[in-house]
Amino acid sequence: MPERSVEYLLVGGGLASANCARWLREAGADGSILLVGREPDPPYNRPPLTKGYLRGSESREDALFRPREWWREQEVELLTRTSVMRLDPGERVARLSTGDEVRFGKALLATGANVRRLRVEGCELDGIHYVRAFGNADAIREEAEQAERVVMIGGSYIGTEAAASLTALGRRCAIVMMEEVTLERLCGREVGAYFQRVLEEHGVEIHGCEEVERFEGSDGRVRRVVLKSGKELEADMVVVGVGVTPDVTLARQAGLEIGASGGVRCDSRLETSAPGIFAAGDACEFESVVHGARMRLEHWDVAFTHGKAAALSMLGKGGPYEEVPYFFSDLAEWTGMEYVGPGSGDLVVRGSLDDGDFTAFYLADGRVTAALTVGRSGDLDHARRFIKERTPVERAALADEDSDLADLQ
Repeated sequence: MPERSVEYLLVGGGLASANCARWLREAGADGSILLVGREPDPPYNRPPLTKGYLRGSESREDALFRPREWWREQEVELLTRTSVMRLDPGERVARLSTGDEVRFGKALLATGANVRRLRVEGCELDGIHYVRAFGNADAIREEAEQAERVVMIGGSYIGTEAAASLTALGRRCAIVMMEEVTLERLCGREVGAYFQRVLEEHGVEIHGCEEVERFEGSDGRVRRVVLKSGKELEADMVVVGVGVTPDVTLARQAGLEIGASGGVRCDSRLETSAPGIFAAGDACEFESVVHGARMRLEHWDVAFTHGKAAALSMLGKGGPYEEVPYFFSDLAEWTGMEYVGPGSGDLVVRGSLDDGDFTAFYLADGRVTAALTVGRSGDLDHARRFIKERTPVERAALADEDSDLADLQ
């Protein structure tokens, strides 16, 4: 028999579980809450890992979801360095890596994602880093103190943010990517070219339409990145950011349904195929009533807002998840973006890409599906409205800075 029982079991030590715990209490839950996370730290925000924390302008405490004493004050039991190894949805029992068994009433699976690793010759050499946790950022910053040349693999936000941060610290950085321009998959070629121009103006080398053939080294440490084109880049260290895959190992073991995108399949209230068990964050594939489609998203804001939605659903107070996902990215102090979506379509630019003061709207069938802004945060409120209401909008009116976005219906 399980040695103990809790009303709410939250699996995963990230923002989704943390915000779920917060909203369980704020929405009136008085039952016991146990949050189980495999990392040594309490839940924290991951965006600083390639931004302020990597540059040393933000501390570990700054990045925490809440101060350490908050968990005690809210009577939320926090188990770090612990994993849930098995979950029995029928018996409502979880086995922990400590060997203990816990009976639970309702559960949240917020197991996050694992970084994709490059499987090429030389990938085992020292000096090749991935970014997912505090420890990764610590190792990168420590090694960067002795490195002169850094090669980033990947042209999305992890690669561009880390390249900007390390360049700001005085390192010589190069980005190798399969895309033609940086951030192309997120915001398209024209807008991505703006961010690439900023990076290049600050000394970052960009190698687009390239793939890694192998890593070469000496004394067990990486010294060179060889590309499939034959190009060779000298490297004192390498940082890889080529995406993640949802961690659904526990969900599969528990017999939960897995969706087409590889996440745990959920309804619009984030409930899985097992009643009373919910999913959130990177590992959750949910029915989006806003987008009219089943989706799996990897933005930090999705984990955050999923946590609240799951808590309310657990308490029988939640409706369909209706948030428009938000995302932000900073390139050191040089520039930054804010983004709502996701979506794709024809590009309409309001403002000036050349001046770095613009909002990019993406339209499909005359409706806004996403928007990205640099220096115009106020435009995002209108973009959210367009997306949620599926408002048909005139392209010319969006582009015309003399038009008032509030008047567009």
